[in-house]
Amino acid sequence: MADKCDLCLLGLIILSSLLTGTSGDDDVFISSGENVSLSYNKTLSDCNSTTWTYYNGHSAEVELITGGIKNKDSERHERLSLESDCSLNIKNVTVEDYGLYICQQYVNGERQGPDADVSLHVLHVSVSPSSSSSSSSSSSSQTEISPGRSVTLSCQLYSLYTCDYLVRSEGFELLWVNQAGVDLRTDSRYQILLSSAPDRCIILTLTTTLLNEDDNREWRCQLTRKNQLETSVRYTVKYSDPADTASETEVSVTAGSLYRVIVIIVEIAVFAAPTVILLQIICARRAGRKDSKHPEEIEMPTILE
Repeated sequence: MADKCDLCLLGLIILSSLLTGTSGDDDVFISSGENVSLSYNKTLSDCNSTTWTYYNGHSAEVELITGGIKNKDSERHERLSLESDCSLNIKNVTVEDYGLYICQQYVNGERQGPDADVSLHVLHVSVSPSSSSSSSSSSSSQTEISPGRSVTLSCQLYSLYTCDYLVRSEGFELLWVNQAGVDLRTDSRYQILLSSAPDRCIILTLTTTLLNEDDNREWRCQLTRKNQLETSVRYTVKYSDPADTASETEVSVTAGSLYRVIVIIVEIAVFAAPTVILLQIICARRAGRKDSKHPEEIEMPTILE
């Protein structure tokens, strides 16, 4: 029952935005890793009565800001802050931040002025194989992988809206382009596939086999609406330095050789120790027998005439 209510609420919100024409003015598109500010045209002079509520379509509403104070029970409270104009700031946006943000002001329990409904849409790029090392910054990502291997980049738009609405009604489109802005669909070495998922309206994957000249090459996933750029994510491939690889190999070989020498020495010591002890016992016994002979039994040296 709760799931049906959530779906109804989401449908009403989207329908309301379509009928009032607020979609676009209240939509914010951002790339993961960046910072974003969700604005609110406040009615009161201060933000002590401001409440920001979050809804993602999967769970109940969560109050992020209550009476101008951050809710510490929220998982993202450390990344949130409230501006003097009551705008909500979110640092280092993640894919979990997409959804609907509602701002309201209350005085003595009565709502003041209109609500602000802001839909946050997050564009994110992931890479496979997952074994490659990767790093991300606020506006770009990069991965270290060897040439000759196949790599797949997946560009995903996380949104509450349906694909039919975003693509057909609003004219949204995802594109993979090179550094010069040329659509990679025109190059046969790239395989590009479009798909979707319940919480990721648009998924555009790019698959290619890396060449030597791809070192430090940049690809961009762009989100456009009616040919106007909304946001983009850059992805750069960086090959490991061959000198560093050779140095690491040399160190590894040296360490391995030293280990083998130590093992041989230990093995020799283990097997040689019993032999040395046995020789010492034999020598000691022989020396003891000579000392125990009677004087008359001791052979006299032959005197030469």
